[in-house]
Amino acid sequence: MLEPDAPPLAREHLDRDAVSRAVAGREAAFDADPNARVLVVRDGKVLLGDAAGSRVLGLCHPSSLPAPALRCYLGRTLGDGADGAGDPLPAGSPLEAWVLDDGSGADLADHAGWAGLRTVATQLDDRDAGLAIQAVALANWHGTHAFCARCGSPTEVVTSGWARRCLAEDALRFPRTDPAVIVLVTDDDDRVLLGSNAMWQQDRFSVLAGFVEPGESLESAVVREIAEETGLVVDRVEYLGSQPWPFPASLMCAFRARVADGASVTAVPDGEEILELRWFDRDELSAALGLVGLPGETSIARWMLERWYGGPLSSSLPWSTS
Repeated sequence: MLEPDAPPLAREHLDRDAVSRAVAGREAAFDADPNARVLVVRDGKVLLGDAAGSRVLGLCHPSSLPAPALRCYLGRTLGDGADGAGDPLPAGSPLEAWVLDDGSGADLADHAGWAGLRTVATQLDDRDAGLAIQAVALANWHGTHAFCARCGSPTEVVTSGWARRCLAEDALRFPRTDPAVIVLVTDDDDRVLLGSNAMWQQDRFSVLAGFVEPGESLESAVVREIAEETGLVVDRVEYLGSQPWPFPASLMCAFRARVADGASVTAVPDGEEILELRWFDRDELSAALGLVGLPGETSIARWMLERWYGGPLSSSLPWSTS
């Protein structure tokens, strides 16, 4: 079980049932099962259901849907009373994600429309949020791996959507996840350092992040990234948690680090990725709300900031970032 204070996208309530992915005849059995349900994905968005007072996934029986461009087996429901507000299926009900072409399913009836994860993930219960994140992550990977990365030959979907086989080399290719560190830097006065990325508007600030390099530990990546982006020397690296960030395929690994004893707290942006750096104590950050944009509610960055701050942060400039 995940702790109640888990990051917003680190939620799942599902038996992934990996042993069934390669079972012969699984798809036919799924299609014939009256309890089978499909999470529909199109153009990176998930289909929503129409439930009064709450946001739910629009789970459909496969018989009600057009043929998909891709289908991926997600797992089975747990059926223990916490298994989804919108469609409380019996325990063991199988679930798939179906990716429809842009022109398919445009007029699916009795549903509330389509939404991206950034918009809807925090409004879904644990089961639906976990399903949506898993489905979109798989869809993103398949969308960029129609050809073998080694020889360029076409690949085919196998193992219920959990691998692709190179048709030339008969070799399997598996979904990849790119680890990234995201770091809340503090000093001895417990101020927090926030940066404005070159890709953002100047009034948008967040904690600092970067991808892990080959052959590098997560902790070493924390020290290197902070040195590269701010010129600061940090130590006392503490792991806080992680969450998937399928935009397109990252795993955000959250850390806290403090400026090393005796080291300068003068932060100098690298001028390429980071254009501005500012230290905030809690009163200064509170006073800046509405004047600076902070990470959106789906991001682990917002979760990290609120843990440091000691409570919810509200801003008139909501914004989503990793």
